[in-house]
Amino acid sequence: MDELTYPILVTPLTADDGGGFAATVPDLPGCMSDGETPEEALRNVREVIDAWIAMAREFSHAVP
Repeated sequence: MDELTYPILVTPLTADDGGGFAATVPDLPGCMSDGETPEEALRNVREVIDAWIAMAREFSHAVP
């Protein structure tokens, strides 16, 4: 796959939301993941980015 770079926003989750950290990709609507640590959230969202791009291409949608 092409090497594309996107900013990733990592924020802590409240205890009511299960704790840990959320990672979102503002440039890719709906592209998000979470993890127990910021590092885990980043690893997880990188996999989701690849899946988001693959699905967009499969449906001939634009990839920012």
